Amino acid sequence: MRAIAVAALCSGLSACLPSAGGAGPDYLGIETNLLDEKLVNIVARLARGTEADVAEYARCAAAQYTLIRGFGFARHVRTSVGTEAGIRVADAVYTISPALPRGDRTLDAEVIVADCRARGIPTV
Repeated sequence: MRAIAVAALCSGLSACLPSAGGAGPDYLGIETNLLDEKLVNIVARLARGTEADVAEYARCAAAQYTLIRGFGFARHVRTSVGTEAGIRVADAVYTISPALPRGDRTLDAEVIVADCRARGIPTV
């Protein structure tokens, strides 16, 4: 019955994935907000895990969002991590673009999404 409730709660949220055995991060979902044509805000929530885990969750979601919008690359602008009522929250901003942007904080979206999936980190 619990599995059905989780499935119903998570329908429409592909980023919602219960963790196996309760040992690892419990991914609670992603919010995406397009701030400008090529600027996106990602808010990721995690029930268990570290600040690094929730920041990586946001990074994975940003890479998938980049692909959804038809682009191939993203550049990290900033990430703020905190805790709200026991939930880890990452608030991140990325630029997205069809060509590799300048700078050293760039992401090849296809490579990042494949890596995230291989590690079991959900994307958008």
